[in-house]
Amino acid sequence: MIAEPTRFDEAWRTALDHAVRAAKGGRDVVLARDLLGRVSLLIDDRLPADAAELTSLRDDFTAATRPFTGLDPVQTASALFAPELFFDVHELTEVAPRAKGIGRVAVLERTVVGTDWLQDGESSADADDQAAEPPQERRVALYGFKGGVGRSTATTVLARHLADRGRCVLVVDLDLESPGVSHLLADPAGMPRHGIVDHLVESAVDNAEGLELVTRTSVLPYSGNGEVWLAPAGGQPLENQPYDYLAKLNRIYSDLPAPGPGGAPRPFAVRLEDAIAACEDQVAELSRRPDVVLLDSRAGVHDIAAVVLTRLSGLALLFAVDNPSTWEGYRMLLSEWQRRPKRARELRERIRIVAAMFHSAGDIGRLSTLRKHAYEMFTETLYNLPDDGDDAEPFLAPDWEEDDRPYAPIPILFGNDLVGLDPLRSRAWPELPFVEAAYRTFVASVERLLPPPHQEETA
Repeated sequence: MIAEPTRFDEAWRTALDHAVRAAKGGRDVVLARDLLGRVSLLIDDRLPADAAELTSLRDDFTAATRPFTGLDPVQTASALFAPELFFDVHELTEVAPRAKGIGRVAVLERTVVGTDWLQDGESSADADDQAAEPPQERRVALYGFKGGVGRSTATTVLARHLADRGRCVLVVDLDLESPGVSHLLADPAGMPRHGIVDHLVESAVDNAEGLELVTRTSVLPYSGNGEVWLAPAGGQPLENQPYDYLAKLNRIYSDLPAPGPGGAPRPFAVRLEDAIAACEDQVAELSRRPDVVLLDSRAGVHDIAAVVLTRLSGLALLFAVDNPSTWEGYRMLLSEWQRRPKRARELRERIRIVAAMFHSAGDIGRLSTLRKHAYEMFTETLYNLPDDGDDAEPFLAPDWEEDDRPYAPIPILFGNDLVGLDPLRSRAWPELPFVEAAYRTFVASVERLLPPPHQEETA
């Protein structure tokens, strides 16, 4: 009988077991996985390492993880050219902390996308000034695991509603592979010369100074002294000027090394944070500091969504259509955070479910069903964690119908009139009665979750 080959998941589980055993000798261990899924053990041998022990470990590890075994399956810090790039980088995800006589075990993922779903960390702005209000507190992430749920339209309607109430709103189009909200907020002639992709490529070579990144919306009707600004995915160059969007897009996701001795590496998360901060600063220079920043994120499992949800936003709106694929997708993502209780507890306090394109006609029980499915998903992932403790606030409220819980869906109603809606044909489309009726509860609910506007300085 032919033995079953070792598959990807089994190889990873076995490799983790070996890493934990290797750390029992008191040395820190990093388990690295490359782009092909091949794994290697990196041993910090600043404490004396027994050569025979390492040889035995190499043989056992190789046999257990083949064919997902790294080209050099067990390496020591002393043999690495730059060990700090493996043992002292922010991308490390701790699996087991140091204990008496036991070293730390950490994981280093070398992936194309998805690394930031697993990362713990604070924004650069937080690290610079703990006393100031963290910038992400005024940022709202709008995200859907699946596309086509009306996220960009909802972003536009929300921006208008907040501007009507006097707020200065910045909308950042982060759906870089498929920009959408940009075209709802500005016509081509009103676009700035540069966009988010321009900042990412120019800042990589320290050339971002002077970029024109934002524009005040020219096509969205609103009243009062509010403002809506747009930071598009890409810019609109001057006539006869070259502009290769795809060439830029293909170069923005890489992590960058430190620019020089003593400098800090610049991973994609930090670079995206810098781009958003630059847009906020530009609005402040042209008008006033934004009261709210709406981050229209890309759908699916993608580095942009990971960074936006885990690091850059204070409120995360998860758009959901009540079907099995939506809940399984969210359950998959939230299960990753469940393995890191500290991250899970922090994230669950700022997530709200949005019932997108919700068909309510004829069945008043549908919203309760969606609420039940959201509750089950959160219970299985971000809540009831092993180390929550006896004094933790119960996830299930005394009255589980309370609307301030993350599983309580904020509905966006859906009607047939919305099917043929073409925002480009009529600039007054947000004022249409059926549009206002569909989004009324959504915009009012989100507004209540936001911090108050900035207080204007007086002379």
